[in-house]
Amino acid sequence: MAAPSSSSITERRGIPAASFVEDVQTYLTQSGLDVNSGLAFLQERLQQYKIVEMKLLAQHRDLQAKIPDIEKCLGIVVTLQAKKGTGEPLIADFEVSEGIYSRARIGDVDSVCLWLGANVMLEYPCEEANALLQKNLENAKASLQVLVADLQFLRDQVTITQVTIARVYNWDVHQRRLKQTAQKDS
Repeated sequence: MAAPSSSSITERRGIPAASFVEDVQTYLTQSGLDVNSGLAFLQERLQQYKIVEMKLLAQHRDLQAKIPDIEKCLGIVVTLQAKKGTGEPLIADFEVSEGIYSRARIGDVDSVCLWLGANVMLEYPCEEANALLQKNLENAKASLQVLVADLQFLRDQVTITQVTIARVYNWDVHQRRLKQTAQKDS
């Protein structure tokens, strides 16, 4: 259910833009809506924005958690590459289970296993692992920037819609008062 607007509707990555309503009477007339239908439409749009915002915030949280993990893995691969050929083993503490750690001596390695998720782990040569992790880190950071811009756009649309709801509601209250005053004067 989309109400036409006096200005052209644009969007950002599937999120429809809200248009600021300067003249409520013109907006309602051009939309073909009465006040209650107009308010219902705007409230529905506001709820849609809130749902999209929750999804984007969840993606934002996931990316913010993912980036440090990628950086940590990248640091480990770089350390392994730096230690290679020195004859000195890398001593590492790793978590076996929640709260249980073990110490390992890691000698020269030519490859590492990367956990890709969904119960998938693959072995990569250290150079390929480094390149893959660099690419994943760049992609995650770029995705985070896009997501932050989407959230800002969405927040602007929520604000515009809330202001429009208030303007329509206040306009309706003003129109009712004018009618009551006109009826008392007659």
